[in-house]
Amino acid sequence: MTDKERQQLLQQLLEKQKTDKLKPSDRYDIPQQDMPEQDPAVRRGNVNEVATGYTETHARLEAMRCLQCKKAPCVNGCPVQIRIRDFVTAIAEGNYKEALDIIKENSLLPAVCGRVCPQEVQCQQTCTVGKKFKDPTKGVSIGRLERYVADLNKNSDSVPTVAAETGKKIAIIGSGPGGIVTAADVRRAGHDVTIFEAFHKPGGVMVYGIPEFRLPKAIVQEEIDTLTKMGVKIVYNFIVGRTRTLEQLLTEDGFDAAYIGVGAGLPRFMGIEGESLIGVYSANEYLTRANLMKAYDFGRGADTPIALSKKVAVIGGGNVAMDSARTALRLGAEKVYLVYRRTEKEMPARIEEVHHAKEEGIEFHILQSPKRIIGDENSRVVAIECLKYELGEPDDSGRRRPIPIEGSEFRIDLDTCIMAIGNGANPLIRQTTPELEFNKWGNIVVDENCKTSMEGVYAGGDIVLGAATVILAMGQGRIAAAAINEYLAKK
Repeated sequence: MTDKERQQLLQQLLEKQKTDKLKPSDRYDIPQQDMPEQDPAVRRGNVNEVATGYTETHARLEAMRCLQCKKAPCVNGCPVQIRIRDFVTAIAEGNYKEALDIIKENSLLPAVCGRVCPQEVQCQQTCTVGKKFKDPTKGVSIGRLERYVADLNKNSDSVPTVAAETGKKIAIIGSGPGGIVTAADVRRAGHDVTIFEAFHKPGGVMVYGIPEFRLPKAIVQEEIDTLTKMGVKIVYNFIVGRTRTLEQLLTEDGFDAAYIGVGAGLPRFMGIEGESLIGVYSANEYLTRANLMKAYDFGRGADTPIALSKKVAVIGGGNVAMDSARTALRLGAEKVYLVYRRTEKEMPARIEEVHHAKEEGIEFHILQSPKRIIGDENSRVVAIECLKYELGEPDDSGRRRPIPIEGSEFRIDLDTCIMAIGNGANPLIRQTTPELEFNKWGNIVVDENCKTSMEGVYAGGDIVLGAATVILAMGQGRIAAAAINEYLAKK
């Protein structure tokens, strides 16, 4: 639709609403509003955000697609239980402040979640409109609407109300999404809150893991600024387990409770020949250098070097693999290959991210996987030897198991290889806190209230769930905060 056609349709619908309610058939007829984006040929040469955001007309038309279901099944798919129907209805009526207030009842990070949460497998999965079209991606674009009202509120000076001081002290370990939500909720209750962050900047995976072109760092900083305005203290370059142990924080430093939200930052490798060669990165290292340390800003204040690659292979099929491949392109690579051992259908990455990667020229090598990485006499990567695969019966994940095809080896020449095949839990907390119970994968064991086996200690996010999402970490942070507030009220 052109802008003029969009405006005309909105006016027609508003006129109709004056005399009659919109029927479901009227709402089904409203075209889904695509997200305006930078042109692929342009954006692959910059780190600016790919999606440029809805206009008011986009937002109101998309919101009018909502059937306003009485039972609001979309809420069941939301990890933090936002009143989705109500905020979408407010947008349809042009009440944007009301819409944002509804979201902020349950989510402190609407500008973040509106950009990076996988709505198509959460709230949109249960959307009645999506079910009508038999495709969750054709449901109401809940995330885009959340982003729209959040962006309208940029640079707001509003600060959540803080209750009278209780005299209780809480340590938040990690400043990622779960830590931010927990810190805000326990601070609202009047507790003294200190966040301990291992890096020199706050934000966790939102800052070091997700690229600028998907999530501008200024947006994350705004949320951090809100915390500090509330009186939350942040201590940087503080590694719990090295600088101080968790036990020391609780017994020597006077903290009454703690929340562990350190993520899952230990990269996994394949265990194949050549992984120690120069030019092989974990996705964690590559993205941290590029995002947190601004390696993309060559010669203009970058804090860390990064390889100037010409031919790059990224191994994996998740969001982290897409982020790595698209980052390599923006860092000047002439060719970027994404090598994945299953088919595109089995890729865990968001459909939107796969689409963007293809648009930008990433070359997909599906049903393939490295057998070994080949180096030269100087121990630098020069190629990978891959095997071709076919799909067999489903494995424990429910996806069809990739089976190697004997004798199908072939070579891809390159100078950089990025391993993006997942992360595990960093063992440091486990090594230094014997009182905590962990499962066989190294994740902290918690109950339904995110309480650990250690008195006064709660945990959530990737360190509990394994590699998950921003919104799931936020959901656990909210549960933990409520449990901490209840625990301290009785103490």
